[in-house]
Amino acid sequence: MIELSSIDQLDLAAYVRPDDTIVLGQGTGEPLGLTHKLVQQRAQFSGASLFLGSGFSKTFAPEHADHLKFKGIGGIGTLRKLATAGVLDTIPCHISAIEDLLRDGILRSDVVLLLVSRPNERGEYSFGLVNDYVRAAISRARVVIAEVSSRLPWTPCERPLLAKEITVAVATDTRPLELPTAAFGDLEMRIASHLEGFIPDRSTLQIGIGAVPEAIIAMLGNKREIGIHSGMIGDSVIDLIEKGAVTNAHKGIDPGVTIAGVLLGTERLYRFADRNPALRLCPTSYTHHISTLSKVKNLVSINSALEVDLSGQVNAEAIGSDYIGAVGGQVDFVRAAVQTGGTSIIAFASTGRRGDSKVVAQLSGPVTTARSDVDIIVTEHGVAQLRGRSLRERVRAMVAIAAPEYRDALMRQARQAWGNL
Repeated sequence: MIELSSIDQLDLAAYVRPDDTIVLGQGTGEPLGLTHKLVQQRAQFSGASLFLGSGFSKTFAPEHADHLKFKGIGGIGTLRKLATAGVLDTIPCHISAIEDLLRDGILRSDVVLLLVSRPNERGEYSFGLVNDYVRAAISRARVVIAEVSSRLPWTPCERPLLAKEITVAVATDTRPLELPTAAFGDLEMRIASHLEGFIPDRSTLQIGIGAVPEAIIAMLGNKREIGIHSGMIGDSVIDLIEKGAVTNAHKGIDPGVTIAGVLLGTERLYRFADRNPALRLCPTSYTHHISTLSKVKNLVSINSALEVDLSGQVNAEAIGSDYIGAVGGQVDFVRAAVQTGGTSIIAFASTGRRGDSKVVAQLSGPVTTARSDVDIIVTEHGVAQLRGRSLRERVRAMVAIAAPEYRDALMRQARQAWGNL
């Protein structure tokens, strides 16, 4: 391992080739020093490709496609600007599939850029905030460059990183990205209010981030013995733990431990995670795979949608050509929850920012979750329980939770498609 005391000493062109694919730590795990250097030096390895998960920094811009090729799972966060500009080549895939795609070489991983903590007393580096598919990427990489941050928590994970696995380590004191808790208001609380009866005590939660999930989490403070097994968690999970709602005692696996793959939060969450044995970051092959989820008891999966049609098909990826979401882990958890006797919930506002209906007769984008997989759909207007329901029953249930001003038009469109309802 080559150790550098400053990012200024790093010449990426010594390690990156023009035909390489570079895998980055995603989200809050982006190594900001390395990615800024990557953008600055991009002409020296023109033609290199980047594989991106989620993004919340301002590092990458459409003009950087002059020398870099962008691939990723979707236009999540600030990556939306790349998708909108047409320079992000989207790979539709389930989160649970990414590790296998990397290990099989279908997704290339020549160079890996990581953000890691300083080593512990045993010389082990922690992945800090993100431990998703990075190990699979490392297993195929020719070069691993680690930004070793003094500000990153040493977070327990299944298999820490060792010095012998790192090609170059660069010391830094750059603050990691922070993602504040999304604000929510009356609309989100109305959506959340319909869900309390579907999230009983001793449930095991998978929940994302955003205004609606935050409203749901805020409602759960009076629950007891909740468990957490989720692809990501934010600051608000700490609130549930401090209130005694989360104990992780009845999950069926990992007793007493909150399981996640990604921490999307602020310094508060990062301090909580530091050397905390009650939290463990795991790869996607554990957080999202059915072999693990089949062992989880009382799984309640809570996800969102861009739009849902009258038969229950869910689009969480794109509106027309505007790719603003991703397949992500939605299908992994939706199917697991239903197949294991739990509950799957898709929760969203009935109208978009422009007042357009998000309950639609026909999707304007792809089908992310099939209607055969859906369970419960929720808006501020109520709950549509679709599992086991006929198409006609689904239409009536979905129209009932649409915004009132759109219900007559939706019913007319439904009658044209399905006849007498």
